[in-house]
Amino acid sequence: MAKIIDRKRLVPNIHMIEISAPDIVKRCKPGQFVILMPDEKGERIPLSLADWDEKRGSITCVFMVVGTSTQKLSRLRSGDDIPVCVGPLGKPAEISKFGTVLCAAGCYGIGAIYPIARALKQAGNTVMTLVDAKANYLIYWEDRFKEISDKYFVSSRDGFFDCKDYIPKVLKDVLKDNKIDRVISIGCTYLMYTCSEATRPLNIDTYVHLNPIMVDGTGMCGACRLKVGDSTQFACVDGPEFDGHLVDWNELFYRRKSYFNDEIRSLCYWEREEKPRKMTKEKR
Repeated sequence: MAKIIDRKRLVPNIHMIEISAPDIVKRCKPGQFVILMPDEKGERIPLSLADWDEKRGSITCVFMVVGTSTQKLSRLRSGDDIPVCVGPLGKPAEISKFGTVLCAAGCYGIGAIYPIARALKQAGNTVMTLVDAKANYLIYWEDRFKEISDKYFVSSRDGFFDCKDYIPKVLKDVLKDNKIDRVISIGCTYLMYTCSEATRPLNIDTYVHLNPIMVDGTGMCGACRLKVGDSTQFACVDGPEFDGHLVDWNELFYRRKSYFNDEIRSLCYWEREEKPRKMTKEKR
């Protein structure tokens, strides 16, 4: 069992959860993830590490509410227990002095890319951050990124930042005006795909942190397999960081849809049956 220290909504549909995990925090590296279960009936879901505090003995994750398990996770409160919290899992992100690194992220990926950007800055790199959101009220941790970024850019569709373009257009403008040695992208699959395609013609090293469906997180089930170049790899043990120019994006998009209908049925059942019973029990 692991105890929730804090859980709060950062922006609509994006939540932060801090968990007491003294054994895990000792081994955390940027780019790794943990696997959680919100309750005994929940599925095992991978969440990227967004931060950790050795003094508090805690880890922090940022997640987007999508299906049943993340709905359950978003309802947890300080002091609640969760039955499973294991990690850190996956290979750490490659941290070295590359020169100028652009970190591009959106939605939950904003939290996930933060420890990577921080470590790259500490390694002596010039760090540029590009945050993508549909509107300004969906951007969070802006103060954190400005503290570690030499330049900070926003891709938004509401015009609040004098920008109404999607991330590929803004990314291309940044690449045109700056010499970039490396790009790291975390967010939805489409965001990572478009970032990889934007840098491909310029032959800029581009790495993405993939989040396919996982079960055990140790390479035994094969649920998170994907094609990278000429080889089949597992995101949980070979990643989650991969060369974005080598990922078979068509296969990845297809595999992510495998359980779409099952996820909808699960969420509908929980909203109709389990959630009302739990809310009634809590009121008592």
